[in-house]
Formats: sequence, C-alpha cells, structure tokens
Amino acid sequence: MAAAKKSVTKETGHGQEKASGADSPPEFTREQELRALRDMLLIRRFEEKAGQLYGMGAIGGFCHLYIGQEAIVVGMQMALKQGDQVITGYRDHGHMLACGMEAKGVMAELTGRRGGYSKGKGGSMHMFSKEKNFFGGHGIVGAQVSLGTGLAFANRYRGNDFVSLAYFGDGASNQGQVYESFNMAELWKLPVVYIIENNRYAMGTSVSRSSAQTDFSRRGISFNIPGEQIDGMDVRAVKAAGDRAVAWCRAGKGPFILEMQTYRYRGHSMSDPAKYRTREEVDKVRHDQDPIEQVRNRLLADKVSEQELKAIDAEVREIVNASAEFAQSDPEPDPSELYTDVYR
Repeated sequence: MAAAKKSVTKETGHGQEKASGADSPPEFTREQELRALRDMLLIRRFEEKAGQLYGMGAIGGFCHLYIGQEAIVVGMQMALKQGDQVITGYRDHGHMLACGMEAKGVMAELTGRRGGYSKGKGGSMHMFSKEKNFFGGHGIVGAQVSLGTGLAFANRYRGNDFVSLAYFGDGASNQGQVYESFNMAELWKLPVVYIIENNRYAMGTSVSRSSAQTDFSRRGISFNIPGEQIDGMDVRAVKAAGDRAVAWCRAGKGPFILEMQTYRYRGHSMSDPAKYRTREEVDKVRHDQDPIEQVRNRLLADKVSEQELKAIDAEVREIVNASAEFAQSDPEPDPSELYTDVYR
C-alpha cells in the first residue's frame, strides 16, 4: 500500500483537468496526531469490546468490525465541516463514532436496548443520527451509494455547499446501482465523494478473483469522474486526499472517487473464520502498517511521553467500558415500540 499513489485525469471541454494526489502526505501537527490517535483508539477499543460482547451472546444478529480500517473514517472526518453528511454500509460502528455519536448509544443499539440510537430496533447495521448528519448503516450491499447520491442531490437542490460522503467496499463496487449513481452524479455535478474502502477480500473473495478492474480509483473513468488511490492505513494521506476531494465537490465540479487501500484484521463478520487468507499475512499488515501504531510512533518521536499515550488509551477504555455496562443494563424496548416509526 503506497501513500497517495496516483490520480486519474478527467477529460473536460477544455482539455484534461487533473485531480492530482500528493506523492507523500503532509505532516500533522502534534494536536492533529493526538486527535487522530484518540479517535482511532476509540474505534479500535469499541470494536474489541463489541467482539467480546458478541462472543458472550449479548449481541445478536450480524456484527461487522472495523478493526484495521480506522484511519479512513478518522482522516475523512478531519476534512469535513459541520453540515456535511456521511452514509455507509453495514461495517459502520467506526463511522458513527467518528461522526461524534456517543459510544453508549451505539453499543446499546448493538445489544437491542431502548437507549440505542434506533431505540433497540435497528441493531448493528441500522443506526442513524440526524443531529450528527449520519444517515446509516445499511444492510443491502451498495444501497448506500444511491442514497448518498440522493443526499448530494438535496444539497445541490437547496443551493448549499455541503458535501455527502458515501462509503462502500470493494465488493459493493461491482453492484449495478453504483454505476447508475456515478452517471447521475456526474451528469448533474452532484457534490458527493465516493469512498471505496478496499480491504482486499469483500465478503471472503480476493479482489484479484472477483474484479476485472482492481484499480478501483478508475471505476469512474467512463463517467468522467476523477479518482485517486490512497494509502488508507495512513491517516495523514487520508486527510490530505479528503481535503482535495471535498474541495473539488464544493467548487461545483461534481463527484470524486477515493479508493482507500486498507485491510481488516478480523473476518467479514463475527461468524467468518477468514480461512481465505493466512495468519502470517494478517500479522505482517499489523506489524508493518497498523494505522494506530504509525501515529503512536510519530508521537513518541515527537517527544510525547509513553505515559501521556497510555493516559489517552485509559480514557478511551473507560468510555468503552461504560458503554458496555450501559448496553447490558439499559432496559429492552417496550413491545409497543414494534408499532412506532413504521411507514404506513
């Protein structure tokens, strides 16, 4: 995974306009590094705890963990402003936390309690927060791409300068509605950034066996949409790419595609033993490219003490442990809730 690898040029009526990526990401300030570390640690520790609760039977249904991919959503959030919207698929807990949704509300939804963001009725894959401009969590593969395009259409229609981020994976990239959305977004110059979180294996098949075009940043070429291939394990590269893509959209130039090359450490879901890859492969990525360790090492080199970093981790663990306690003690929804929030 090379940093900010390459860009795809865009044909225009005045020649070729290039949306270029940086060869190496700009350095973060110490404050940015500390923020990135804290936000990524919150996601990592939350997902580890969610995995534990799932193993204990406290979480039912499906549960897809984001461990290993934290730099993507944390870096992209650093490029947004208040009012921008986020929508994603079912590997969504990290996106919620990065958007500012409370850990206890997310965890309580996982355990089906009334204090959850969907009142205990949505579970892992279906949570929303209008206040935080998070529009789901969607269980249908690729469905969020069309919905995210719709959010961008609403922004264009209202004449604001907000940008919609639509996250989806390498597997969803082959869905037909994705390309219908690309066509519409470019035709109407909609302000949407399509973020392809390429973790290499979709539900369990290597991209080399499932995709004829494995450079996902090029998926918009036939629609004249520019794209970049980014090291999704480096939060600095993600943030820099996010800045470029969001600026492109705010300038009225239409959609942009970012392929984030990343890696999930766990299986597709908690029920996936991930036998389609070796333990050595996973360990190598953890050792060489872990997004949290990259930031931690840079902070140590910047003379931030080990004690300060441990204090951040301790604070995050306290938040996550409190969320787990709340999620197991909060009452379940009243049966009457079955009849609320139903479209008739």
